Amino acid sequence: MVSTSDALPLLSSDLVISGEVHYWRLDPDEWSDRLDKAVSVGVAAIATYIPWLVHELPDGEFDFGRRHSHLDLGRFLALCRDRGLAVIARPGPFVMAELKNEGLGYSVLRAHPEIRCEGWDGTRKPETMIDYLHPEFLAAARRWYEAVIPVIAAYSSVRGGPVVGVQLDNEIGMLPWVTNSPDLSRRTLEELVETLVERDSAEAVQDRYGVGGSGFDVARRQTWAPALRSPNEEQVLAFHRDLGHFTRERYARYAAILAEWVRELGVGRGIPLLINVHGCWGGRATMFPLGISQLYRTWSADGAGPDAIPGTDVYIGDLTLDKLPGLWLSNAFLAATCAPAQPFGSLEFEVGSGDYGEAFDIASGPEAAPLKLQLAVAQGASVVNLYMLAGGRNPMLFEAVGDGNDRVAFTGERHGFAAPIDPEGCVAPWYDRMAAATAAVRDDAELLRAARPERPPVSLAFVVDHYMTEYHYPGSARDAQFVADLERFRGTGSREVMGRALIVGGYAPDAVLLDEAGALDDLDVDRVLALAPTPHLDGALQRALVGWVRKGGRLLLSGVLPTLNMIGRPGTTLIDELGIQPGVTDDSGLHTMTYAATPGRTPFVRPADVDGSPAWNGAEVAVGFAQPLTVGQESTVLARLARSGEPCVVETPLGRGRVITAAADLPCLPEIWDALLGRLDAEPSVSVTSDVRGVVVVPCRTDDGVEVVHVLNVSPWHARVRLERDGRPLLDGELALPGRTGAWLVRRPAETFARVRFQGGTS
Repeated sequence: MVSTSDALPLLSSDLVISGEVHYWRLDPDEWSDRLDKAVSVGVAAIATYIPWLVHELPDGEFDFGRRHSHLDLGRFLALCRDRGLAVIARPGPFVMAELKNEGLGYSVLRAHPEIRCEGWDGTRKPETMIDYLHPEFLAAARRWYEAVIPVIAAYSSVRGGPVVGVQLDNEIGMLPWVTNSPDLSRRTLEELVETLVERDSAEAVQDRYGVGGSGFDVARRQTWAPALRSPNEEQVLAFHRDLGHFTRERYARYAAILAEWVRELGVGRGIPLLINVHGCWGGRATMFPLGISQLYRTWSADGAGPDAIPGTDVYIGDLTLDKLPGLWLSNAFLAATCAPAQPFGSLEFEVGSGDYGEAFDIASGPEAAPLKLQLAVAQGASVVNLYMLAGGRNPMLFEAVGDGNDRVAFTGERHGFAAPIDPEGCVAPWYDRMAAATAAVRDDAELLRAARPERPPVSLAFVVDHYMTEYHYPGSARDAQFVADLERFRGTGSREVMGRALIVGGYAPDAVLLDEAGALDDLDVDRVLALAPTPHLDGALQRALVGWVRKGGRLLLSGVLPTLNMIGRPGTTLIDELGIQPGVTDDSGLHTMTYAATPGRTPFVRPADVDGSPAWNGAEVAVGFAQPLTVGQESTVLARLARSGEPCVVETPLGRGRVITAAADLPCLPEIWDALLGRLDAEPSVSVTSDVRGVVVVPCRTDDGVEVVHVLNVSPWHARVRLERDGRPLLDGELALPGRTGAWLVRRPAETFARVRFQGGTS
């Protein structure tokens, strides 16, 4: 055993695999056993929540072991240090973790009910939703930090301890999202109105909301701001946008306050601060970028600053071809929000069976965690926290609250029963396979961290405001349709086909953040930008896209074309510049789909002849929707609607660049997507030949030229894979890869062929 921090990993520069263990859910006599098992599974660090709720006693004192041994945080941290395990401390104030009040102490909620939020129409939900910036909440949170942060700081790595990172709060904004209940308290709305007036002028606000009359005065916000809790149909989309932007900035201010406290109370700047991002829904990651949209300002200079490391929550069970695009986008979009040298990762990386209700109705396979772990590492994650690694038991509250069980959590006594190490300390059947995968990553950690993803030929456009759908006014049909249109077409389009085609086609796309008009100013034109448009696209972004293409950029549009801006007003800059007119807008005035699939009327698309040959080799295909397009003579028609012959896929020159517009829900056939991308001069860096579809390849490279090529078989079938770069094979023969497994290839500059490292650790 070691007693110094010399060998501890650094979150800022190393590849760190950690495991979640909650000391306060275990008897202190069990701590050594769980930490020894963590060492045997191959993790380099332990992460743990440190809950306000658990440590606060009825008399207001905070106990860190003086009265109750299971709360001896210092002893637990010392045991981690003695085993050479680093620690990621997660002190809240919110910690979630199935705790009552989401981990907040009862004292602040009892003493200050005014911190609870009012939502739409002035209603209040039973969940613990508070105004993060309310002075009374901040005062109480400061008192908690003044108690807990000095304990953490005393064990920080810069002082010879094991703590290498401190998380700020947890899943900020998650509860308001899942309940569709934003903070619409009077003080928050008054602040919103004042912010809008200072930024846009009183006249602009009056035009947007039609309030205040001709004598609009910001001082009158106290009388009319609360009316925005129930916006009318003319106001609702403007309020949707303004509330989303305003809330993002408030979350950033909250994170900045917590970061300032952590530093002030003794945690030095050598210790990174972490932000945990929520967003998985229904066992999928398709919605995850919504959490990124909410929080990406919190790890910017306006939030926790350059020391911050954001991480995902990944709860999708098995990684299948169905779930692949959502998880890929979650990683790629998160990376796109980071500064060039800013690390990112996954702070809640699901490694359990998924049977969180003990109903024996879910059972993730033993290959789930290793496959997802390799994908995260391949896409550039530098910290992955296995959640939960070990279960435990929920202790009793120190005072009864009369809620049925009087424990700290609402899950009963046992907690983490789906974890690889159950509450009693027994290991699950998949423990050994997970340990083998973790060991393989650990053994190659230095190389895997140094080998960053190569810049791909195609980048996905992350239009961050397309994911600003955490709130919508329940009394508005217009807002509901707006959200439905965004949800259907954003990201990588309807059915996520474009994303899946790019990923399994070998293109390994990264992402580009489009959050303001200047986002494309520095984007190179020697790549393809793939955008899944929606009926709504901000006018400034439309102009920026046009300007980028005119400079030589190549744009692939896959989906329904934008005709409106983000507040529902006409916005046709992009299609006007392309000389394209989509089909007639329907009666709602919100979306421009025609020929949508309806009973008895399925749209069909067939490739058009281009210079005497079909645009792609293939037959007529059925699609979920298609837009007939009216195009000018400069456009080349690549596909037509089978019944009417109207164009629906076209290529259009624009300045020095080109745009392919695929206004149809094309299927995930390689002959289609390779043909479209080939017309835009995009080819995979590493070509893949396999007898099954579903093989994902991610080429990476170190600064000194070592190639690391990740190969993952996401399909359930055994695959025989050949890989080539620049016409030369990477392997001497085929790679045999069973279903839902992975390997990485390593080739150094002087070598002809690569060596293979499998997830199980054998070469």
